[in-house]
Amino acid sequence: MAQSRREFIQLSSAAALGLAAYRLPPQYRIASPSAPPLSDPTFKELAMRALDAAKSAGAEYADVRISQNRNQAIQTREHRVQSLSDSETFGFGVRVLVKGAWGFAASRDLVADEMVRVARQAVAQAQANRAALERPVVLAPVTPTASGTWRGPAEIDPFEVPIEEKVALLLDANAAALKVAGAKFVNSGMFFLREEKTLATSDGTYVVQTIFRSQPQMTVTAVAPDFSDFQSRQSNDIQPMGRGYEHVRDAKLVENATRWATEAVQKLGAKPVDVGRYDLVLHPTHLWLTIHESIAHPTELDRAMGYEANYAGTSFVSPPQKMLGTFRYGPEIMNIQGDRTQVGSLSACGWDDEGVVPDTFLIIKKGIVNDYQTTREQAPWLDWWYKKQGKQTRSHGCSYAQSWEDIQFQRMPNVSLLPGEKEQSFEDLIAATDKGIAIVGEGSFSIDQQRYNAQFGGQLFYEIKGGKVVGMLRDVAYQMRTPDFWNAMDMIGGKKSYQMGGAFNDGKGQPSQSNAVSHGCVPARFKQINVINTGRKA
Repeated sequence: MAQSRREFIQLSSAAALGLAAYRLPPQYRIASPSAPPLSDPTFKELAMRALDAAKSAGAEYADVRISQNRNQAIQTREHRVQSLSDSETFGFGVRVLVKGAWGFAASRDLVADEMVRVARQAVAQAQANRAALERPVVLAPVTPTASGTWRGPAEIDPFEVPIEEKVALLLDANAAALKVAGAKFVNSGMFFLREEKTLATSDGTYVVQTIFRSQPQMTVTAVAPDFSDFQSRQSNDIQPMGRGYEHVRDAKLVENATRWATEAVQKLGAKPVDVGRYDLVLHPTHLWLTIHESIAHPTELDRAMGYEANYAGTSFVSPPQKMLGTFRYGPEIMNIQGDRTQVGSLSACGWDDEGVVPDTFLIIKKGIVNDYQTTREQAPWLDWWYKKQGKQTRSHGCSYAQSWEDIQFQRMPNVSLLPGEKEQSFEDLIAATDKGIAIVGEGSFSIDQQRYNAQFGGQLFYEIKGGKVVGMLRDVAYQMRTPDFWNAMDMIGGKKSYQMGGAFNDGKGQPSQSNAVSHGCVPARFKQINVINTGRKA
């Protein structure tokens, strides 16, 4: 018997929530009215019990993270719901340092005896890890130690909005897209995270944070009348953000669906690009991904030092002794900032997962490599550089773990291209270009094991002649060597053209963990970049 949309939603919601709740101790299920907030004094007492147990067992440093994570994902296609998941997890992890070696253990049972047992287990693991220790871990200081609460800028908690409302919005947007002649398929979805976590450290830090993330999205596919071609348009001018459900409403999916569908149809008639060198004018909805892959990942200090090679390898920005203060990444107009403070950004927080107030720092300063992303463990590796600059050695606040059962390690903050002094827009850069291609939206990409050679596609491509857009192109991708590409940048936008893009799930590590990060940027022009045609037949 066919189910109505309401029946499907009710059954799916109950099943998803039931499976998720099964994993939690009953007294701590988030969905239960009896679940105490993380600010409850009980959690502080439990955390102190674990810290005391770790110290008495021999740890010179310890931290405890207690977290509740809830994730929700809704996927639709044309007139139906394809999938719905709603999961939650709750537990704690204890990390300790014993004679320079790390140990970590975790559990989902938040009771006093279990806190003690897990802390001692972490100490035992650290003692065992000492046998393979290459050099003792030394932590940069945290001054002053932190105490307080922080909540992300969510006006509407996504998990308080009924599933029916979310599904209705997605299906209405799908229907709007399908009204465009030639639009044949449409997928849409929403993804949400609410992360509530407490951190206590033996240094005296005790902080409670609530982080929200939201991502609405849509992909419209148009098909040629003779079925000889199809083209898709992703809604990546609507980027994920560290906001609540208001971000979904502000995205205006129904209103924008017609435009996205129209652009997908227009791509069917676009002219194939001629291979050659062009001046590229890159929109922020495209450029953020290039920044992510070719700047943000290679300036993670663990990659540069050779300690991390998962997910596309190490880094060409190595060794730091030869790069810092000397290597020219780009022109003087290029300033790349690391931070976790931009309002609505995916990486924003009050403290990182080591209790450090995140720093705002220049990774690239006037085109020169100036710093790397660091944690408390990593910052002392650059002690010589900070002393040379007359600065105190401190972490930039780049420590993060995706959940209570994972150990925290270096993860990317927001990494952004700062605006230029002159107020210029995307349109201004096009007007200043004689022969070029304007690219909007990110697409597929590939990059080598040191982030040195890469190829990037996009969503929309426009041919520029004499400072004007003269038509749409297709099958465009550009090739680059990272330093050559960034040194070819000769124009950037001003403050009014600054936008944030971002990745909701950026993988790193083994076992893999996921991080969310935003990349703010302005439009930029790059001179004489090699463009290939991805649709050419052999």
